Amino acid sequence: MIRQAGPQDVRFLRDMLKHAYHWRLNTDPDLPVARYVNNWGRPGDRGLIAWENGPVGAAWYRLFPEREPGFGFVDEGTPELTIAVVPGRRGSGLGGQLMTALLDCAREDGYASISLSAEEGQSGLYERQGFSPVEAKDGTVTMKADL
Repeated sequence: MIRQAGPQDVRFLRDMLKHAYHWRLNTDPDLPVARYVNNWGRPGDRGLIAWENGPVGAAWYRLFPEREPGFGFVDEGTPELTIAVVPGRRGSGLGGQLMTALLDCAREDGYASISLSAEEGQSGLYERQGFSPVEAKDGTVTMKADL
């Protein structure tokens, strides 16, 4: 089951940040990844939780200002997506289901596009969902999908 994320899910979203950004945190553990969930529920925040006897995955997006951009920042009107699935459920198609559902939410919310940051060579899921590279640097790629 996939349901809307709410304030009660912030702890799980924080846990999912470790999975989503493990490749960045391994090189710099002091990166400000908490900005992806701090003050959750502000305008532009939207998220989904995959639930199977408890939370097993999450996908969410958030708008960032230019003065405090996210890793996959494109512009202030393009939300940045974060997605993670617990290790025991990876490879089951759950990430694709979350991504499809969240992209539908972004369309419903009236966004023209959505962005993300991925590790180079780890962008297959995103490419299958219509994301294309915008910029590559330091082993990462910023990607964007037109909705």
